[in-house]
Amino acid sequence: MASVLVPLAQGCEELEAVTVIDLLRRAGIGVVTAGLDDQPVRGSRGTVLIPDVTLNEAATQKYDMIVLPGGLPGADNLNNDPRIHGLLKEVTETGGYAAAICAAPRVLAAGGLLEGKRVTSFPGALDAYQGFEYSDSPVVQDGRLITSRGPGTAMDFALVLIENLAGKDKRKEVEAALQRPAR
Repeated sequence: MASVLVPLAQGCEELEAVTVIDLLRRAGIGVVTAGLDDQPVRGSRGTVLIPDVTLNEAATQKYDMIVLPGGLPGADNLNNDPRIHGLLKEVTETGGYAAAICAAPRVLAAGGLLEGKRVTSFPGALDAYQGFEYSDSPVVQDGRLITSRGPGTAMDFALVLIENLAGKDKRKEVEAALQRPAR
């Protein structure tokens, strides 16, 4: 079974976080949510999320994918934590996936992971960065790097993650149960 780490920072976009966690778990993918500390995480809209473990505890495991929810100041809180950059470097160096949605692709940019890649993000989230090809597509995959635009694209993003980790048939199965037309 594939394993995925979803770090949760204060001020994250809860729609993106919960959609990704929920759909990956529906696909039978092992998801670990990790708070930057041992406190409940209050999302950008006030929803309180209880992470499974702390980031320090989560860092003792290996993951096939790390998924960064966006939202502000959540994405900035992730970006300001050197442990996140270390985990992203490790997962990409070992052939895993790095994925980010909304404002969180700026964490990938700050870590040097977007250089020469085709990416997307919430409009304006990557304006301070260069060295990549920007797209306004809802979800963009360039190799093992997957980015998405924002809360409205969270379901499409999660389904692309499922397809990469568990295959096209599993994606179709999950999508059909959601009463979405399969693509």
